[in-house]
Amino acid sequence: MIQQLAALCNKPAHLVIGLMSGTSADGVDAALCELSGEGRGGLKVRLLAEYAQPYPEPIRAHILGACRDGGGSSAQLCALNFQIGEIFALAVNSVLRAANLSSAQVDLIGSHGQTIWHIPPRRTGTDSQFSNSRKLVSVPVRPEIGCLSPPGSTLQLGEPAVLAERTGIPVVSNFRTRDMAAGGQGAPLVPLVDYLLFASETRTRAALNIGGISNVTYLPARGGPEDVIAYDTGPGNMVIDAMVRFMTSGAQSYDKDGAIAASGTVNDELLGAMLKHEFLRRPPPKSTGREEFGESYARELYNWRTGRGKALLPQDAIATATRCTALSIAASLKEFILPKGILDELIVSGGGALNPVLMNHLRGALPQVRVTTSDDYGIPVKSKESIAFAILARETILGRPGNLPSATGAAGPRVLGQITPA
Repeated sequence: MIQQLAALCNKPAHLVIGLMSGTSADGVDAALCELSGEGRGGLKVRLLAEYAQPYPEPIRAHILGACRDGGGSSAQLCALNFQIGEIFALAVNSVLRAANLSSAQVDLIGSHGQTIWHIPPRRTGTDSQFSNSRKLVSVPVRPEIGCLSPPGSTLQLGEPAVLAERTGIPVVSNFRTRDMAAGGQGAPLVPLVDYLLFASETRTRAALNIGGISNVTYLPARGGPEDVIAYDTGPGNMVIDAMVRFMTSGAQSYDKDGAIAASGTVNDELLGAMLKHEFLRRPPPKSTGREEFGESYARELYNWRTGRGKALLPQDAIATATRCTALSIAASLKEFILPKGILDELIVSGGGALNPVLMNHLRGALPQVRVTTSDDYGIPVKSKESIAFAILARETILGRPGNLPSATGAAGPRVLGQITPA
């Protein structure tokens, strides 16, 4: 293994497959990239092939069940870990076929895994309408262990040994845990990639990814890694997607082209309640997920439309959730980013970038900012995060840190991930 890693380090360019399954849990995206160069402005990315492998519906149901508070027995999680690993391997082999390459020609896989639960290192929070916040219960600590406070924790499934065995390619996985062990949030991790790809000497930019959760990276002109600010802004597509499933009894999993939202009317009372969520006011560094904006939160909002004599249509709830996503992002930028100076450009990626209603709301809320997409920089909006984990895997193999402490709150830069040899 040491000889294999040494050989990789000596190569000027690498073929790497990045795998990303986000909080929407609809499947895994695979991106096969040729990566060369290093550093801001020096890193070069050439996307050779991409492939989206959906989860079979029973597996997706098991994942969503495991993501609920108290969901999933240890036996179920054990089996699910290997099942997801098999599906990730299918995605890898499919993207290899799309590129007409063999596994022997690929240097590395970077696998984010499927997040099941994520607990940032934070121990406060109060319940409020539509907050779905819970005080985290501290587990009693034995004094002889010497742990003064319970750390944050996170769990991503998708067994890397299965992935390595089925593909014959080394795997870097489990990226978030080292940052959390160093006191960080374990998220977001894409900011280093945003810095390498989008930082500019002349323009102040922010990179926004709207997946299940929305996260933003602030890149001041002429700034260094220590000047980067990044955090989760709140819900992205997660609440919208859940409401679409409720409305269609599972026949649709997302609002294609924003068509349902466009047919509805935003309800100001519901919108105001949603924008009072405690997380939205919390200062960075911060991260979130299904624990705060998952199915139970979405169900509470969806049911609000018929409570106490109200008669909102389902599409009105979806229109309101779509506007809430845009306004929560804009409000976060106005509170935490814009006070630092002019923001020239907002570069959007993720599935939300394909929702024209959401994008129009965002542009309307930020009229002074040029809102564009990562497509304009050669990074397809749907592949941005899978490309990011290909880049982070390469950084790991080359012995370079993959986190930005200014974004995660970790004690310092850390080499991320665990390596499973082919």
